[in-house]
Amino acid sequence: MRGAAGPRFIVPNDQLSAGPLVVEGHPLGEPAVRQAGWFPPQASSDHQLSAGPLVVRRDSHGGPAAGEAAGPPLDGAPASPSRAARGTRVRCMASPWRARRLTSSTTTIFAEMSALAVATGSVNLGQGFPDHDGPGFMLEAARQAISDGVNQYPPGRGIAPLRQAIAAHARRHQGLDYDPDTEVLVTTGATEALAATIQAYVDPGDEVIALEPFYDSYAASIDLAGGVRVGVGLFGPDFRLDHAELAAAFSPRTKLVLINSPHNPTGVVLGEDDLAAIARLAVAHDVLVVTDEVYEHLVFDGAVHRSLATFPGLRERTVRISSAGKTFSATGWKIGWAMGPAALIDEVTAVKQFLTYVSGAPFQPAVARALDEGDAWVAGATRDLQDRRDQLAEGLTSVGLSPVTPQGTFFMTTDVRPLGYEDGVAFCRDLPHRAGVVAIPHQVFYDDVEAGRPYVRWAFCKRREVLDEAVRRLAVLR
Repeated sequence: MRGAAGPRFIVPNDQLSAGPLVVEGHPLGEPAVRQAGWFPPQASSDHQLSAGPLVVRRDSHGGPAAGEAAGPPLDGAPASPSRAARGTRVRCMASPWRARRLTSSTTTIFAEMSALAVATGSVNLGQGFPDHDGPGFMLEAARQAISDGVNQYPPGRGIAPLRQAIAAHARRHQGLDYDPDTEVLVTTGATEALAATIQAYVDPGDEVIALEPFYDSYAASIDLAGGVRVGVGLFGPDFRLDHAELAAAFSPRTKLVLINSPHNPTGVVLGEDDLAAIARLAVAHDVLVVTDEVYEHLVFDGAVHRSLATFPGLRERTVRISSAGKTFSATGWKIGWAMGPAALIDEVTAVKQFLTYVSGAPFQPAVARALDEGDAWVAGATRDLQDRRDQLAEGLTSVGLSPVTPQGTFFMTTDVRPLGYEDGVAFCRDLPHRAGVVAIPHQVFYDDVEAGRPYVRWAFCKRREVLDEAVRRLAVLR
């Protein structure tokens, strides 16, 4: 039967084999034993089953039913070794109208794991958002703006005070001068800025070089543009950039280089040698550079973030992207921006105006104030975040894991093989049931799945008591 927002299914008893009911391609897609004939309430909600029609298939041996093409389980991961192999599988099928270029998963790993956290009452160290608010003066500025009637469409490029604050912030922290009237664009978060930039410059068949593992929106945006991802690995166990691999990635079809530093999910902050190598190759091959710098202030242990746009020959070919969400603990406000030469910003704006057009009217003056007055608050928040990084690292070490200490971002990485798992997806799907904690498997960020298979990402941007509770629960893994 079909609900108002999407398909819902009740599986009759005679269609269930003994064993787990597997929902493939959806949140809650991990195998779990269900009461015969029914989805549990959380698995049958319209919100969680709205990505496409569900087809029930008999599968008593873990393989495809007759007449169906074989395909991997969700995110290409095998079922957890601790689960029974036998059971009924339910697969979310693509509609017959879906565009071929939409090859990325319609359900992200973040949605799946967040739904699993709710369903199991787990501590969520998966999704990277803080559980505390930003500076009080910023919040008050937003409240005041709402009260003052700043609730209608702002200017297409963003209000002038915010564009001026963004330009001043770039000058203060990176020594880069941008004209706030022609070289700054306010966007609905950094994700929209990335999507608009990629759509503006990538034609079908163009190659986009990016550091692998990738933030998941990169893959979707490149796919939708018809581009081809070319990954350059920041692979474990040391997560360092291989300069020879980087040089070999360039070809006559390379259109754009997309660089994320500080890097999600590894926590790497690219050093001077790495950045200089990227800059030399970008100039030599005459390609566009797009930098994702949303974690620009969240760096630890004396690490320094330097924007690629500061290197010789780069400013005129670089679109710099950042946002307020991570810096000021306001991820739900979705206030981001892009900076670059006027011609590039005009072209990005031509796409952006047909995505959201504008957004966040009362939040824009609040973010402008935070950028102008919030440096001390950010410095204190970053010191506190480093302490919480160390707190979680100590806790993970106590249960037999060896965290890779990140230089920046909200995340740290562990290899889960010391706990008897070869596969991070299997570990992350078992973890809520075993310990009541949620993390994110690295391999969903990779094209080279094997390179990320044993690694898991943990978010430490949570309150201290939340991290303590997570570590307490993880003690069952010892």
